[in-house]
Amino acid sequence: MKQTPIYFENIFDHLNDFIAQKGYSTIFVLVDSNTHEHCLPGLLGEMETETPIEIVEIPPGEENKDIEIVVNIWETMTELGGTRKSLLINLGGGVITDMGGFVASTFKRGIDFINIPTTLLAMVDASVGGKTGIDLAGLKNQIGTFAMPEMTLIEPGFLQTLPANHLLSGLAEMFKHGLVYQKEHWEQLYQIQSFTTFNIRHLIEESVKIKSKVVEADPKETGLRKILNFGHTIGHALESYFLQTENPYLHGEAIAIGMLVESILSFENELISQQELEEIFYRIHEYFPKEAIDESIIPELVDFMKHDKKNRDGKISFSLINGIGSCKYDVFLNENQISEGILLYNEKLASL
Repeated sequence: MKQTPIYFENIFDHLNDFIAQKGYSTIFVLVDSNTHEHCLPGLLGEMETETPIEIVEIPPGEENKDIEIVVNIWETMTELGGTRKSLLINLGGGVITDMGGFVASTFKRGIDFINIPTTLLAMVDASVGGKTGIDLAGLKNQIGTFAMPEMTLIEPGFLQTLPANHLLSGLAEMFKHGLVYQKEHWEQLYQIQSFTTFNIRHLIEESVKIKSKVVEADPKETGLRKILNFGHTIGHALESYFLQTENPYLHGEAIAIGMLVESILSFENELISQQELEEIFYRIHEYFPKEAIDESIIPELVDFMKHDKKNRDGKISFSLINGIGSCKYDVFLNENQISEGILLYNEKLASL
């Protein structure tokens, strides 16, 4: 499964040239109510095609990333005359690109799709790499496929529409790319004095390139690609648990905490130094709040972790950083080690 083109410049020229060459019967644009209002007008104003365009809108939010919404999308596309010669354009954040990719890869046994991510998180993570998916019974990305878009079009101007917390959510994944693969990227992010869409524009492209390199080396996540799961074993458990509450975490917020807990676990397994641990905590807490994990929910978090597809022999799989800029995958820890890591994380927060 080869990585498909990712464009950062003249994206609408690439889109229009591609559509003109392909001769699609229908173009569907998948949006949520937010991107319908803030991003769709900009896209439609740039598209130059005689092909019929149909808009499919879904409610925003991770809680809607489920099979019921997918069925609604399939039914809508069918009613609007979708065929195997249709194109689906996914215009939105990670929920839209994950779900839209899954819809396209299964509708009529697979139709072409294009990702146009509109959040920082989707730009540097969700829309790149060919993973599609939906949640099942509150568990993240339990159902999905590997399917590559025809292209991914990245326009940082869309980030101007985002609330600050959604912008920061994507920063967590950029930090991760530096921590697991390229120390220089981590250091460049570290040197930013104030975080704005303007001064990280060049780093967005660098972060996307890092993920693309890893994915191209290991498309189906049998080895190297597992390093991208750093922070996600703990992070996904937190995200799943709090999705059931009135105060759910954004993905990046949960992953930021996950990276800190898993940095503790990396230190406990003698993979990073005390100095590296302090550096990681200092930098991440410049942008993300200090959030302790309630000790009483640890058993439930561990239960969520047990559903991870990468677990083996009753032990839970982690990818832990092996010095800043490197990562060791297939580190299997038991429940006691995980619980102790969370408690040590809480102790460290209390001492900061």
